[in-house]
Amino acid sequence: MTLRQFVTVPDETLRGRSVPVETINADIKALAADMLETMYAAGGVGLAAVQIGVPKRVVVIDVSRGEEPKKPMVLVNPEVVSHSIRLNSFKEGCLSIPGYMAVVERPAEVTVRYTDLDGASNVIDAEGVLATCLQHEIDHLNGILFVDYLMPLDFDAFNRSIAAAP
Repeated sequence: MTLRQFVTVPDETLRGRSVPVETINADIKALAADMLETMYAAGGVGLAAVQIGVPKRVVVIDVSRGEEPKKPMVLVNPEVVSHSIRLNSFKEGCLSIPGYMAVVERPAEVTVRYTDLDGASNVIDAEGVLATCLQHEIDHLNGILFVDYLMPLDFDAFNRSIAAAP
């Protein structure tokens, strides 16, 4: 396993649409292992492959907290197939936007279809922080960042903060 470097804003790589994974092979499994190691080392709860410069539709997530046992999830070609009308607000951050957090409103529940590393098709129904994390990471695969959901004044303030960064 290898710790990978993060792609950060304003790098346009983050705005591209990731390509589907055609075959789950040793390279994809190694990518997932690197992603988990990188995410854990940075203290994150989710990571999309594009965030480490690999524009493939692979996401890793682990929303376990504190002393809870780790529960890593690897989702290949994930897609939201349904979502609730009811919304939830969570304060989100992103490993590709270091030091910036904002409250984002998203559907409270989602159903996501994906393939696991054994090639099996799966469906997960999620709510709460897992639903938010799934949506956040799947958005990355489509070139969408959480800041895109901000109100115009907040988005302008974010853009000014990025422009002022070294």
